[in-house]
Amino acid sequence: MVYRDFKGLSLSRLGMGNMRLPVIAGGKDKDIDYEKAQAIIDYAMSNGINYFDSAYVYHSGESERFAGKALKKYPRDSYYITTKYAFFANPDYKAVFKEQLERYQTDCIDFYLIHCLLDNNIEDYLTNGCIDFFLQMKKEGKIKYLGFSSHASLETLERFADHHQWDFAQIQLNYYDWNYSNAKKEYEILTERNIPVMVMESVRGGRLSSLTPEAEKLLKDCHPDWSVSSWAFRWLKRLPNVVVSLSGMSNLAQIEDNVATYADDRALTDEEEKLLFKACELFQTQLKVPCTACRYCCDGCPVEINIPEVLKVYNRFKIDGSNALGGLKKVETKGQPSDCVGCGACTGHCPQSIDVPAAMKELAEVLSK
Repeated sequence: MVYRDFKGLSLSRLGMGNMRLPVIAGGKDKDIDYEKAQAIIDYAMSNGINYFDSAYVYHSGESERFAGKALKKYPRDSYYITTKYAFFANPDYKAVFKEQLERYQTDCIDFYLIHCLLDNNIEDYLTNGCIDFFLQMKKEGKIKYLGFSSHASLETLERFADHHQWDFAQIQLNYYDWNYSNAKKEYEILTERNIPVMVMESVRGGRLSSLTPEAEKLLKDCHPDWSVSSWAFRWLKRLPNVVVSLSGMSNLAQIEDNVATYADDRALTDEEEKLLFKACELFQTQLKVPCTACRYCCDGCPVEINIPEVLKVYNRFKIDGSNALGGLKKVETKGQPSDCVGCGACTGHCPQSIDVPAAMKELAEVLSK
């Protein structure tokens, strides 16, 4: 494992995200498979990963509780806890923070974030007193470093970044969003302000782990022994202000591959980056819904559609046609696309602003034929 200095700390360049932990077969998002998830944590610890990211809302609140239990077997100074306060989940920041300390069975959170900054919640975060409270917790030693994560517009990001000198920030950063969204400018905004960057959605919720056949062939012809995912992480290694790149690893195969990628500091060369961007262009023409499987859309769905998994099938349908719709039979979901009532609750919680009802309507119409 390779490491990056952060204010005197040595942080693993690969961080373990705890938003996509394995779930018991047939269970809901909160039903974490502790045995399988513990095996992933153990592999991470034994291979030098020391940065573990979670949030108050991940796995319906069970992620923090699991992480606290899973990491308890290791010396407290051998890992760093990262978690977040989400206004949309519970505005009472004092109660949230108290509960998080209890979930983690600790008296200190190493890296703490204001969660999911958006254009429609910045005023809530700026005016409800949470920032002053967390800064006070930092003075008392209950928080070591205070930052924020953002899915906001550039203007909102700049405004929040200028509130005070934040210790770090977390943004959605990958080669796809660098080319087709605002990731490059977001990175520059933070770098100009000397705010270190932690990366979320390194492989866009797994979307960059499996490209189109044409795009993958370009990469495999260049490096047959590299996984498609590893290209994304090796590209991130090119960015000097990136400290930790998170991966929400949900099985041992994923973490084994990622650990191998971070066995050294080997980043993409300029020529390899050009090739990756060419593959990205091929891929982009066929990517229709930029879902990252964050699952913020699921809890509020009145008909309990497993939206991220259905959207995966939708993307395959847009690429491969109606033959891909058979994949819906493999999706564990109570509600079907035809059950969607078009309430828009999902889109209201989506960091990517995906028009989920439109996708469900299109799938329902195709299936009805």
